[in-house]
Amino acid sequence: MSKIAIIGAGAAGLIASITAKSENPSLEIDLFDINNAIGKKILASGNGRCNISNINAQVSNYIGENPSFTSYCLKQFDFNHFKKFSKSLGLLLDVKEDGKVYPLSNEAKSVTTLLQSKLESLGLNFIGNTKIVKIRKEQEKFILSSEEEEFKDYDKVLISSGLAAAPQLNSTEIGMDIASSFGHSSNITYPSLVGLQTDFEHKARLQGVKKESQVTLYIDGQKENEILGDVLFTKYGVSGFAILDISQYAVYPMSLYQDVQIAINLFPKQTRNEVLGMIESLVKSLPNEKLGNILSGVVSNKLVPVILDMIKVDSEIKAIDVNAKHIRAIVNTLINLRMKVIDTQGFKHAEASGGGVRTDEVDDKTFESKKCSGLYLAGEVLDIVGNRGGYNLQFAWASGYLAGKSLGKRK
Repeated sequence: MSKIAIIGAGAAGLIASITAKSENPSLEIDLFDINNAIGKKILASGNGRCNISNINAQVSNYIGENPSFTSYCLKQFDFNHFKKFSKSLGLLLDVKEDGKVYPLSNEAKSVTTLLQSKLESLGLNFIGNTKIVKIRKEQEKFILSSEEEEFKDYDKVLISSGLAAAPQLNSTEIGMDIASSFGHSSNITYPSLVGLQTDFEHKARLQGVKKESQVTLYIDGQKENEILGDVLFTKYGVSGFAILDISQYAVYPMSLYQDVQIAINLFPKQTRNEVLGMIESLVKSLPNEKLGNILSGVVSNKLVPVILDMIKVDSEIKAIDVNAKHIRAIVNTLINLRMKVIDTQGFKHAEASGGGVRTDEVDDKTFESKKCSGLYLAGEVLDIVGNRGGYNLQFAWASGYLAGKSLGKRK
């Protein structure tokens, strides 16, 4: 009887366990996790609702040294395959208009409950509260070491323990460290889908302001990306969906000490001339009103004094005394609020990790290591990170499924 160890009971490890056992019921599978229960990150995803997949997942939704590494697994285990897998668990899905997929129950707990039930029905052995810190191979058998004991005689091992995002859920980079002990190299890891700290001197005054905006990213002065979405101003800088999305392209250059700046356009659906005309019209129609009061009808009350301080105009000035230069300065600030990004909110507040084990050292069809026969790697531990919206989980399911197929093959 073949014996398999799977390190990490997240999406990739769970589907790999189920797939391998379904392919080969004679397998003995031990599923290890540092937590006392499966799927801790699944439970935390989508604010407890679990954005479990995305019907539009394709190579362009992924970032890494070689995003095309995802091509084969995303085709072999696309959304239709995932839907079939979910139905086999008894899990029905709710597909939103934007392609995001949630459990029909709208609760992440449904997902882990049904996965747990499947593990039990297949006779899989879950070993929780166990941190595997070292793996070695002797005479074609793998030996796993936790901080307390050894687990021996495994024919194959899958590392699916993720990286360091959400350390409050006991996430670590131990899987990457174990891979390195077998000769694997890794690319630098970094928080992804995360809030950004800025040097904007007025950030504390804007805390809580939220507005749909266009965010443009500049790396060393060159325009790199542009994303439309909500921006939330915070005491440390900026967050919101647009910022989480742009962070995927901003954080790695910061690790290389490049100059990273963002420009926020608070009126993305209007041209500069339309915004200019709007302000001019208000000023003209309310000649005796204070400029600060006029602008409060256009943007948040918290933004008004900040904008006027930035352009050095008194909020008490009457509209009749506002000139064309003032108006141009106001408009330029509203559509091009520039700030330097100096840091992130770190792994604790990141939805995912970028970087990881280099994908050119892993077979994209089986997810077996090219460095060590019988060793497999899947999910976030690899240098692949997806966009926000269920893409990271879809890669975890797809990579774990193919790894499971290979783990389940009879010798």
